[in-house]
Order: sequence, then structure tokens, then C-alpha cells
Amino acid sequence: MDLKENAAKGLARAFQIFRTDLEAIPEDAFGKKFGPSTRTIEDIVYEVNLVNDHTGMTMRGEKPFDWPEGDWILAPADFKGKEVVIAAFDKSCKRILETVESFTPEQMEETTQTEDGETTRFQGCQFLKLHAWYHSGQLNYIQTLLGDGALHWE
Repeated sequence: MDLKENAAKGLARAFQIFRTDLEAIPEDAFGKKFGPSTRTIEDIVYEVNLVNDHTGMTMRGEKPFDWPEGDWILAPADFKGKEVVIAAFDKSCKRILETVESFTPEQMEETTQTEDGETTRFQGCQFLKLHAWYHSGQLNYIQTLLGDGALHWE
């Protein structure tokens, strides 16, 4: 399996798992805060989408947008509700997967410039996959706080 195929399959699986987790969470939990310092599901997904979009722009050689100010990314007022959140997540994931598909296997090994230095497009995909899995774990924890101990991935 070449790097492009590896990246595409890994991202698709991470995004599929994340979306399955979102589907399993009830609508009324998407804006719920579990403590004064916690972020909502809406906040988490908004950040995942921003990271997908920012990294995708870098991979495509576009100038990425400036990262929002502040410590934690919070969803804007119009990013509310299960339907809106899942639709935005689907759109973000589709764009990244189309970006990966647009490259040849050789282009996946080419370097791009980020704020943190040079990286390859493949490494960018690995980061996005890890980022989605990390936040999927947060969604799983929220599920358990809501009393849902089932693993919905199967």
C-alpha cells in the first residue's frame, strides 16, 4: 500500500469512527457543558473542522487562515445542534479526502511549510488522523458521562 492509499484509508476510518460517535450522542448533549472549564461537543467538532481545513489549505499550498485567538477553540453562535454539527463535519472531512485524492503517491512525500516547519503531506494526514482519534476519545468519554457505555463502532 502506498502513502496516498495509506493516508486516505486511515483518514476515512478515523472520520467514520468520529461520525459514528457523533451519531450515537443525543441531540440535547451537543451543547451541554459538564463543568465550568469543559467544552461542548459543538466546540470539539468546530476545532476538528478548523484543524482539517487549516491543514488541508497547507497541503494544497494555499495560505491558511490565521488561527483564532485564545486558549481553547469555541464554536460560534451559529454552530449549534446535532444536524448542523454533523453536516459541517461531513463537509470538512469530504474536503480533506478530496484533497488527498488529488495528489499522486509521489506528491504525498513532498514537503509543505507549516508554522512549525516543514512536513510532508503524508505527515499532515497522519496528524489529522491522530487529531480525529484523540477527539473521538473525548466523545466516547462524554458518552459515558451520559450513561452510554456501548462501543458504537461495530
